[in-house]
Formats: sequence, structure tokens, C-alpha cells
Amino acid sequence: MRTTDRETRQVRSVPLQFKTRADDATGDKYIGGYFSVFNTNYEIWPGATESVAPEAFDGALADDIRCLVDHDTRLVLGRTKAGTLTLKTDSRGLWGEVKINPNDSDAMNLYERVNRGDVDQCSFGFDIVEEEFEDNGSSIHWTIKKVKLYEVSVVTFPAYSDTSVSARKKQAETIKKRSLDAWKQSTLKKLKGEQ
Repeated sequence: MRTTDRETRQVRSVPLQFKTRADDATGDKYIGGYFSVFNTNYEIWPGATESVAPEAFDGALADDIRCLVDHDTRLVLGRTKAGTLTLKTDSRGLWGEVKINPNDSDAMNLYERVNRGDVDQCSFGFDIVEEEFEDNGSSIHWTIKKVKLYEVSVVTFPAYSDTSVSARKKQAETIKKRSLDAWKQSTLKKLKGEQ
């Protein structure tokens, strides 16, 4: 296990279906679904996967989190501090529901797109605080153990951003190089009779 020192905000998308609901009693409209599912392997590139551990969001939901449209900070759908975004974890993952502002045409348009099924996926923006890395030779895997969560988004195209993939590839290369260097040092010591 290691703690990362990177300050690059990560974006991960989840190919899950979002749903709308309307409260008949109040007339309020909501968009809700899972922003992250625990212990599910997501392919970053062939031979490289990542998963989110059930404890990853422990403590993170106390912060002021926003719900955005396609990670656009100008299109805020809701916010935990305002009580218009509810986030919680359960045995499946990170679930959220945002209350739609009927006076916000962007929010109402998105609600209708989700309602029709034109937009049905999600993503979340975060910093990795703690993670585990595994290399079994033919594939590599990261398990995200703890995050600093900034936002969740309803998105049109869920995908890893190019910067996230590049950061992961660079990290994997660095870890493999360090492992190889450590193995070389250990082998040299053995050959010299120092171990």
C-alpha cells in the first residue's frame, strides 16, 4: 500500500444507468444513480485495470461536493452544502441524487435528456489519497483505497480522460522501474554474499 503525492485531479466515469424520478406530492424532480461501484474492475487500457474499494469514500462525503453536468463547473445541478445533492455509500457503491431546480433551464433540459434515456451515465472528480498497486506480470491493477471527492457529474460520454490515462501509465512505468532496480540491488548483494 502506498500514499500518492500527486496533485492531479482524477476523473473516472462509470457506465451505469441514471434514472429520473418525480415526487407526486411536491412536484420535485430528481436525477439519481450510482457514481461509483465498489470492487468492479474498470479497464484503463488493455492489461491495466482499476477498482474502487468500499472504504474509498469514508470521510470524503463530509466535504462540500457539487453535482455538475459533464464536469463543467458552470453547470452546477446541486450541492451537498445547499441540501440539493444527497450522497451516500452502501454495499454497492457511491449513490447520489440531485434535486433539479425547475427555474434552471439547463437542469430541466438535462432532466428530460435523462428521462428519455439520451444521457444515462456518470462520473466523479477526485484526488487519490491512498491506493494499492499490483503487477502480476501480464497485467497491472490499482485499487483506490481513499479519495478526496470534489464533484460528481452526469455525463454524455463516460471515459477516462487522456490525462488520467497518461498519469496512470507514467505511474506504472515508475513503479515497474523501481521494482526492477530493487530486484537488481538485491541480486547484486546476493552475488557478493552480502545477504
